[in-house]
Amino acid sequence: MDIRRLEVFCKVFELKSFTKAAEALSLSQPTVSEHIRLLEKNVGEILIDRLGREVVPTPAGRVFYGYAIHIIQILQESMQALSQFKGRLEGRLVLGASTIPGTYILPKYIGSFRSSHPAIRITLKIGDTRNIVDQILDGELEAGIVGYQWNDNRLLTEEIFSDELVLAVHPRHPWAKQKRIALSELIDEPFILREKGSGTRMVLRNIMEEHGFDLERISVVAEMGSTEAVRQAIKAAIGVSILSGQAVDDDFQRGNLSRVEIDNVRFSRPMHLALRKNRQLTPLCKAFLDHLKREVNS
Repeated sequence: MDIRRLEVFCKVFELKSFTKAAEALSLSQPTVSEHIRLLEKNVGEILIDRLGREVVPTPAGRVFYGYAIHIIQILQESMQALSQFKGRLEGRLVLGASTIPGTYILPKYIGSFRSSHPAIRITLKIGDTRNIVDQILDGELEAGIVGYQWNDNRLLTEEIFSDELVLAVHPRHPWAKQKRIALSELIDEPFILREKGSGTRMVLRNIMEEHGFDLERISVVAEMGSTEAVRQAIKAAIGVSILSGQAVDDDFQRGNLSRVEIDNVRFSRPMHLALRKNRQLTPLCKAFLDHLKREVNS
């Protein structure tokens, strides 16, 4: 069976589109369609239903996908193992990360790893914590760094580094001069919150509950799907928010935003490495994680 056809099928399955799969694989759409046709002929089953512009996997396609992605992973692992045997590291590694580690922390470690292993290619997918965990469990990602310790008995998690959440306000906000408030003062203040599924939101809820404060008491004026959107909303004086210190450190230094302390509350946020339990790591993934842990602890 042609491995390329399996790769094309998996991409169509994941993206639910022949057009998007063609773009992702740098192929023409007719070529993608032909790969799928020949694969279906080979296995004797319809794997993809073409419902106009909508692409939906058939029940047989859903079953086949799990095996196809596993075959591709096994092949990648074997090629990486052979490269390692020959004394070099090469291949492709697909990692996931929630917004903060993916945007502000991991890129420098990926850069330092690639400087030692220029033949490798790393794809970093960024999403909220729930999305990244789902992709790890589905086998689409080999490892992920997330901002919340997700409880699922199919996962292995460990704390790998930490971040601090801070209260940020517009520089002309009255709190900018006070520099310090009580937690209870947040109740009536227009507040910008991350979306459900966000690690920032879940950590924020847990810490507030530890201090006897219910997040539902806050006057939420907007929910944003990214930390960057929250930053821009604070700058537009829509409201205040508690978000990653990594994300707003430059804004504090330049005076674009002001940091306000909250009495007797420290918003420390551990970042966790998440892996699928019982999944053997590829040599490339293991090498990167070893590098990451060394760099973080150095």
